[in-house]
Formats: sequence, structure tokens, C-alpha cells
Amino acid sequence: MHAHLLRNDASPRRERRFRLVFLLVIEAAIIAITVIATATSPTHAESIKPGMAPIDTEHLFGFVEGADIGDKGERELVIDSSVRAGRSTGSFANTASELELKYTAFENFRISAAAALAYYDIAGVTGIDNARRAAIQSLFFDARFRLLDRNRAPFGLTISAAPHWGFVDETSGVRTGHYGTEIQLLVDRELKPDRLVGAINLLFANDRARLLVSDGVQRESLAGAGAALAAQIMLGLWLGGEARYLRDYSGSALNVFAGQALYIGPTLHARLSGNAFVSAAWNFQIWGGAIAAPGALDLANFERHQVKLRFGLEF
Repeated sequence: MHAHLLRNDASPRRERRFRLVFLLVIEAAIIAITVIATATSPTHAESIKPGMAPIDTEHLFGFVEGADIGDKGERELVIDSSVRAGRSTGSFANTASELELKYTAFENFRISAAAALAYYDIAGVTGIDNARRAAIQSLFFDARFRLLDRNRAPFGLTISAAPHWGFVDETSGVRTGHYGTEIQLLVDRELKPDRLVGAINLLFANDRARLLVSDGVQRESLAGAGAALAAQIMLGLWLGGEARYLRDYSGSALNVFAGQALYIGPTLHARLSGNAFVSAAWNFQIWGGAIAAPGALDLANFERHQVKLRFGLEF
């Protein structure tokens, strides 16, 4: 009887890991096939030519973003999916997909709105209840103001403010009411025209959550910085890499330090046609530390792997 129970406990964990790896492989294969098919087709080569249109740097990288916000009157629909996996114990996987509509109302000002749907697959993780369910995660708005246009200044500079309202905890999936704001400073520069672009991001975010079960209140904040490079290796196809450093705190204003993590990883961006694109990024934690859990990595506050897949359509 005991052996049977042990096998039942272990099997779901192996299945979860297999499903996560399978999902990532399938998504990566779809992107690779799409990129190769479009990049090598004659119509693709004819529709995308260096110098034909300004480079849109916003999604040229992965988790790091460029300072571009589009031209006045431009609208964009983006499906942004991310997978976070790997904690210090047990099996942890969280998949979240955002559907965002963006509109550039003025030359240097853009607004957008989005909804996020998440799926939680958690078992045996210390401090987090087991879960296997889907939920509407949050709603958010984003306002971006471009302070410097890269085409008229030495570099592009944009500030972003994005308030959000959530219905479940973004890590555990537990029902909760929470709200907060994410503020970013986005800088980019074309290091070699039509060939090499770099970007730097600075980040501050906070969140106030009320747990519906215990009626308690939790406050958390995050600070971070990121840098990325992307090079156009063939018409419409960009490859690059990025690095991000994140610090987690208890309290809404960076009050009590909880942990830190350093991520690095490759990025890919492909222009599918004149108005559609796809991008992907895989970041893995190479260094970190948590106050509550000593070690070479912080797997208490952050994940071991973070993957981003994005599809966008401009109209």
C-alpha cells in the first residue's frame, strides 16, 4: 500500500516536468519553423529591406524592451506568453498569457490595456500550496511617454507607468485582491544602423495584496535593471542576448531586502511580414541569494527559468 502511494505521489511530478519540457520544445519548434519559412521566402525578402522603415525596438529583445512606442495613430495587438519554472523544492510551473491592445494617441504618447490568463501547476514547493488550475490573473493599463526620439537624439528614452489589478496571486494562484504599479525607464540606441541595437531598462514595481482567506495584507516591491543587444543576421531576423538583475523586498518602498537574482539568456525576433512579428527569449538564473534560504541561487523569491514568447500585429 505504501509503495503504491509513493508511486502515485512521484508520478505526477514527473508528468509535470515532462509537460513543461514538451510545451517549451513544441513552442520553440513552432517559432523556429515559422522564422525559417518566412525569412527564406522570396516574398519575405522583398517585403523587408534595410532602410525601408525605421526599426521598432520595443520587442526587439525579450524581457528587456526598447524605447519605441510606434507612430501617431498606430495600433498594435500583442499576445505575450511567459513560462516561469523551477523552485528550490518540488515542481513549479506557471504559464501566463496576456492579450494587450496598444494605441499611440499622440506623437510621443501611447496607452494600452491588457488582461492576463494564467495556469498554475505546483506540487511540493515549500511555502506554496499544491495547485493545478487556470485563472484570470490580472488586468493592467500602461501609459508610455517618449522623452527622447532615437532618430533625433543620441538615444531613445521612454518612461512607462503600468498600474494593475489582480485577482489571484501571481506565484501561488491563491485567490486574492491586489493592486500595484510598475514603472520603467527604457533606453535604446542603434549602435550600427539597421544591424546592431542595444537597450537598457530600469525597473521599480510594488504590490499590495489582501488575502481573501485570512484577510491579511502583504506588501512587496521589486527593483531591477537589464541590458540587451540584438543583431540583424539576415533580413528581418534578429538574434541577441540579455541580462537582468532583480532585487525583491518586503514592503511597498524597498523596505526589507528579501533576495536577488541575476538572469542571462538568448533572444530572437523575426519580422513575419510588413506588420507582424514574433519574438522569443529564455532567461536562466546564474547567480542569486535569498535571506530565508541560503544558496548560490534565489529559488525562494525567483524561478530558475523564465521564458517569453510574443506575437504582435500592427494595424
